[in-house]
Amino acid sequence: MIGRLNHVAIAVPDVAAAALLYRDRLGARVSEPEALAAHGVTIVFIDLPNTRIELMEPLGANSPISAFLERNPRGGIHHLCFEVEDVDAAGGVLAALGVRVLGEGPRTGAHGKPVIFLHPGDFAGTLIELEQA
Repeated sequence: MIGRLNHVAIAVPDVAAAALLYRDRLGARVSEPEALAAHGVTIVFIDLPNTRIELMEPLGANSPISAFLERNPRGGIHHLCFEVEDVDAAGGVLAALGVRVLGEGPRTGAHGKPVIFLHPGDFAGTLIELEQA
């Protein structure tokens, strides 16, 4: 069902400072920051030859990653994103298997494609994002 690893998302308290670490210490290509109000985060992407890293900081007091950063003030891996051919079909198959699909259905993700999230309790403590390929 899952395709390639699209990105690893890391929650950080300061996306600009974290981006500089990747750019200046590792020589990575880093995108410009982008505020995603619908998701409550500001993000940058670090492009790698085989995948991407998404750095995310809270955007506003009600950001869904604020609680994560309260528990992990220095930041840490927040979720893994895998590509799937059909997000709706994947969500249906997984729900039938008892996997908890979070939210009311697909919404538009950072790449402008439909995404869903799967409960971390159903994947060994890891939040999983599925993105339409």
